[in-house]
Amino acid sequence: MNNIRKICFDSAKRAVVKVGSNVLTENHGLNLKAIRSLTRQICRLIDSGVEVVLVTSGAMASGVKKVGLSRRPDEIPKRQAVAAVGQAGLILEYEKAFARYKKKVAQILLTSDDLSNRQRYLNARNTLFTLLTWQVVPIINENDTVMVEEIKFGDNDHLAAMITLLMDADVLINLTDIDGLYTTDPREFPAAELIPWVATITKNIEKLASHIPGALGTGGMLSKIKAAKKVNTSGIPMVIANGSKPDILIRLFSGKDHGTFFVPKKERLTSRKRWIAFNLKPQGALIIDDGAANAILKKGKSLLPSGILEVKGDFNVGAAVEFKGRKNETYGIGLVNYSAFEISKIKGLNSKKIMGCLGHKPYDEVIHRDNLAIIGG
Repeated sequence: MNNIRKICFDSAKRAVVKVGSNVLTENHGLNLKAIRSLTRQICRLIDSGVEVVLVTSGAMASGVKKVGLSRRPDEIPKRQAVAAVGQAGLILEYEKAFARYKKKVAQILLTSDDLSNRQRYLNARNTLFTLLTWQVVPIINENDTVMVEEIKFGDNDHLAAMITLLMDADVLINLTDIDGLYTTDPREFPAAELIPWVATITKNIEKLASHIPGALGTGGMLSKIKAAKKVNTSGIPMVIANGSKPDILIRLFSGKDHGTFFVPKKERLTSRKRWIAFNLKPQGALIIDDGAANAILKKGKSLLPSGILEVKGDFNVGAAVEFKGRKNETYGIGLVNYSAFEISKIKGLNSKKIMGCLGHKPYDEVIHRDNLAIIGG
């Protein structure tokens, strides 16, 4: 397993580094020593030929201290205002720290709505690629000042995973305040053991993670595991490591065995399929039989009406829809060629009978394999 980790870092040419609030902040505000250390390491990686995209937390925590509050407020307008105050100070410190190494930075604030729209998704991707070409370090955070429930990422672990997929990065490094995934919370149980690598993210792994909460940030260990699941499914590895350890990024790229390494699937999803799988919100679901599941999962086939047992939800042509097994297990997401009403009429039928049933037949497939992304099974 160490060999897989070594190959990953030896071959990595583009990395996304996510750093959490607990690494970046201390009692009186931003931890400037941590920011300078992280900046120095990123600049060394860039000088060695690795492109780095930084996803940073810290704006909310920084703003809370700067405004003089005792804790993060509950009201959304106040939280947005605190984030605005904190973001200004955060990016200023990054700009000063990177300038010491003659590196420029760019601030990018995003919502999930920016990445669910295909055109804006591609625009963001092109902008980030241009910045990397100019050797400008993209510094990304969620746009908390305009955030509402419908367009929020939820936490920066999820945002970092989305950026990793957007940029087709070679590795996601998630820096937090503990050494990795443990058998239980090491801050409460000294006998807890570090799990050095995870080959498959099972329900048991998720259960372990759910018992290790976050502090200043919104995402505990479970949100990091969910982020790992997204990138691993797409064929990209992830590491959870302690961002407070000296030269942690340099050590990781030198092949040192730090943190918890999450092994990716062998095959990478294409950029378009990653967008379908992780950026679109499903508008409904199709329950499929075992034969259809086998054809899709094992043989790379499209979803035909003959394999559909049930239609859930009300959606139009082109909507993102989940397809699931009899026991409600999710296999993947795809873009449908027919509306929910039409699919409910043709489900279970041979494709040859679509015309007779609907009076038109633009496609044989309900979801074509080119518009279908497998995320489970």
